Amino acid sequence: MDIQKEITALRRELEKHNRLYYVEDAPVISDYEYDMLMQKLKAMEAEHPELITPDSPTQKVGGAALSKFEPVQHQVPLESLTDVFSYDELFAFGERMDAVFGGHQRYSVEPKIDGLSMSLEYENGVFVRGATRGDGITGENVTENLRTVRSLPLHIENAPERLIVRGEVYMSKAVFEELNAQRELKGEPLLANPRNAAAGSMRQLDPKVAASRKLDIICFNLQYSSDDKYIGHAQSLDALREMGFPVVPYKRYDNIKDCVERIQWLGENRGELPYDMDGAVIKLDSFSQRNTLGSTAKAPRWAVAFKYPPEKKESRVLDIVVQVGRTGVLTPKAIVEPVRLAGTTVSAATLHNQDNIDRLDLRIGDTVLLQKAGEIIPEVLSVNISKRPERTEPYVMPSVCPECGSPVVRDEDGAALRCTSPECPAQRLRNIAHFASREAMDIEGLGISVCESLINNGMVKDASDLYYLDAQAVAALERMGDKSAANLMQAIENSKEAGLARLLCAFGIRQVGQKAAKVLASHFSDLDSLMAAGEEELTAIPDIGEITAGFIINWFSNPQSRDLIEKLRRAGVSFISKEEKKDDRFAGLVFVLTGALSRFTREEATAIIESYGGKASSSVSKKTSYVLAGENAGSKLTKAESLGVKIISEDEFEEMIK
Repeated sequence: MDIQKEITALRRELEKHNRLYYVEDAPVISDYEYDMLMQKLKAMEAEHPELITPDSPTQKVGGAALSKFEPVQHQVPLESLTDVFSYDELFAFGERMDAVFGGHQRYSVEPKIDGLSMSLEYENGVFVRGATRGDGITGENVTENLRTVRSLPLHIENAPERLIVRGEVYMSKAVFEELNAQRELKGEPLLANPRNAAAGSMRQLDPKVAASRKLDIICFNLQYSSDDKYIGHAQSLDALREMGFPVVPYKRYDNIKDCVERIQWLGENRGELPYDMDGAVIKLDSFSQRNTLGSTAKAPRWAVAFKYPPEKKESRVLDIVVQVGRTGVLTPKAIVEPVRLAGTTVSAATLHNQDNIDRLDLRIGDTVLLQKAGEIIPEVLSVNISKRPERTEPYVMPSVCPECGSPVVRDEDGAALRCTSPECPAQRLRNIAHFASREAMDIEGLGISVCESLINNGMVKDASDLYYLDAQAVAALERMGDKSAANLMQAIENSKEAGLARLLCAFGIRQVGQKAAKVLASHFSDLDSLMAAGEEELTAIPDIGEITAGFIINWFSNPQSRDLIEKLRRAGVSFISKEEKKDDRFAGLVFVLTGALSRFTREEATAIIESYGGKASSSVSKKTSYVLAGENAGSKLTKAESLGVKIISEDEFEEMIK
């Protein structure tokens, strides 16, 4: 391959992963795989410096400000760090420092916390603004969400007139595990790691959502102080701690080789820390030395990040168990001999489905290689066939549900096995919790533990029973009381007017999530009209294909579903659509939004498009009708131009919706 084309392709791949990681909080490769791609690009550019361009991922920080938050220009750039992957590379960094300043230098070593980097601004001791890193120069104003982080001081004593501190917002491992446990019970996809969960929480438009996630922050750098009295990093961190900031734990060393002790300790004990970490940071302590060295286009010359390789260990499979999720999907899990992996004791690993078990040729008794996907969820990478005991048998998933004994069927469109019984007890808790969830009927106070208590006490068998609860009986439940019961009963009463879209989402019909529910509710005026619709009418609706239409028809034809609907009707639950559709001027049109819009948030623009019968998509293709482009539009704009897709401005969009 032509070297320039190879470098260009590698840059595009890294830019894609940058956006998935920093902007969309949905990475598809591990940090280690990303680091290896970056190292490959750096090596190629070192061999061909004439091909280095200012927009290369090696020359800038990944990320971009999201248009839904006000952009913030950082007074002091929030730079990234140069990575090293061996002690030889670390010592080479130290030798460069010694060559510049003579003798041995003083360093600090601290954990590199895997969260969302923030700039925190204070004026006269008052927290006035907080912003994400973004691209290092421009970030997102998330001040109101940061105010909900309990460990962040909003007022500090004896502070300079102006102070800027850099910190990392993170979700503790304990909170993350609790959140994932709740998502699993609701049948929602598990979050890959605490970093994604923290970033997603901090980017919520409603600060109440961020507050509910119990985020933390830890500070690791003094960016600016108007009194300019600090001479070194350790001194500044100690001062920040005295002001009330949660400060990163650090150790100070008098030469680079002594730093290895702390780097090794952090690597061996990272599982015991309350937060996720993806490396150790080694920094020159002296501020005057830092100023002398300065920075490259992307990173300071006075610090490096030592990155740990992903840990893999062998263990033996003791058993394979099958769990049943909210939608009836059977998920196999390997029970393994407990082994210490990435700081925690692992005794089980996900196997996904029968196809994956067949691919691995996994059997009970096998010795397997384990790794934590995203540093959190243990998974089986491979089987060591040479250690396989005699007379093992290939594992086959059960033909009946392990919870209720009903037959299971394989999805026509996938590898999942599914219980056929809507009365399966394993699905009951998850179904009711989903019905009450924020994206469905939004019944505040009806969490997993309350649902479980209602079911265990025989008060609820399906979601419709919620509307026939007795307040006194609810108050008598453990940890409820009169006030909590009254609040819950009022929330249940309020949910009766949630509208058709939320009700359809709450039903949990396969392939009918929030988006499809809104589409259906905008087409049908009420539930009865939808129930009477046939396949032809359903498939004529945008985004409703034959498979989804089949799931809808089958669900409504089920006697249990009919009973549920009649009980909801008698309880006074509204079956009327609240989705306002103005007209069909955008019917059949697909819009893609890109860049920073100045007059609408992306959510507002999407809602307007959908209210006129159009569709908002996340990617540009030949089927795209228009690309609505704001400032700093990127690759989507380029692709639209190459495909000949019509590009419109906000002025033109406003003309279209007059």
